[in-house]
Amino acid sequence: MIQTVEAIVDEKGTVRLLEPVHLDRRQRALVTILTDDPGESPETALLSEAALARDWNRSEEEEAWSHLQQAR
Repeated sequence: MIQTVEAIVDEKGTVRLLEPVHLDRRQRALVTILTDDPGESPETALLSEAALARDWNRSEEEEAWSHLQQAR
C-alpha cells in the first residue's frame, strides 16, 4: 500500500515527518520537494501552458474524455 506523509526537509537534507508512520518492515520512499508558496508554479509549467492548451482544448480531446464528465 502506498502512503503519502507530509514532511519538512531542512537545509542539510534532514527529513522530519509531520505525522507518525507505522511499518512492519523497512520500506523504500520517494521525497518530492515542494515550493514554499502553494500558489507558486514551476517555470516549466508556465512556459508549456499555452502549448498544452492548444492540444487539450481540441474537440477530439473533449470527445475522448467526455465519459469522465459528470452529467449536468
